[in-house]
Amino acid sequence: MAPKGFNLMEAAEELSDQFLHLTKRFLPHLAHLCLISTFLEDGIHTWWQWNEQKEFIKMSWISSPFLALIFGMINTFGQLVGCVLILVQKYVPWACFVLFGIIFMQVMAYGLLWNLRFLMRNVALGGGLLFLLAESRAEGKSVFAGVPTLDCTSPNQYIQLGGRILLLLMFISLLHFEVSMFRIFQDIFNMALIILVAIGFKTKLAALTLVIWLLLINLLDNPFWTVPANRPLHDFMKYDFFHTMSVMGGLLLVVALGPGGVSIDEHKKKW
Repeated sequence: MAPKGFNLMEAAEELSDQFLHLTKRFLPHLAHLCLISTFLEDGIHTWWQWNEQKEFIKMSWISSPFLALIFGMINTFGQLVGCVLILVQKYVPWACFVLFGIIFMQVMAYGLLWNLRFLMRNVALGGGLLFLLAESRAEGKSVFAGVPTLDCTSPNQYIQLGGRILLLLMFISLLHFEVSMFRIFQDIFNMALIILVAIGFKTKLAALTLVIWLLLINLLDNPFWTVPANRPLHDFMKYDFFHTMSVMGGLLLVVALGPGGVSIDEHKKKW
């Protein structure tokens, strides 16, 4: 008789496979929307608070009003245009490179380079964009078949590996290292799933579990809609909420597309 833990794992994998079968048509679209949500929200936010953003940049590190204006325009319209292109699935690689540039520009402009937690969050966004880039490359190669496939022999496998590793930086910032039973359990649980996704073992199940876990943590820790808009905590929680949504989008792409060729799951097929 197989161990109970083995049966439980098989049941969980079967349940995740059924979920993927039922959601395969719209799961990539949901992943795209979640992934670009932080860029979309920030672009709309800077559009509505254009003068405040321009003054903040000018006072922070750009003395010239003209340079502050240029930065604000690139930051706002670069994000909005990139998000629209990704949602309509047009020029996706170019849109990804634009958003990569926005991430780099924001890290440098807002001084996030020296804030490890926020730096890891922004790098994790880059991981999601890498998966989106791999997906778009696969669609371009399979245009005649009509269905994107991420084969093991293409450079996409290394893009996916990099995307998996970068996405998981989000979870390092969620570790608490506090002496309490719940926090210890949470840290061990997170670390176990982090390792599974990083090495590509039971990848879809682990990534789907992380999505559910992140959704619960996000709703509990970042309910920005309960905080008045004029309080600084509102903006902080909203920033955290949408960044987490974006990483969830990246993980949903892992679920939808699989781990790629550089993974234990892929090599198990050859054994």
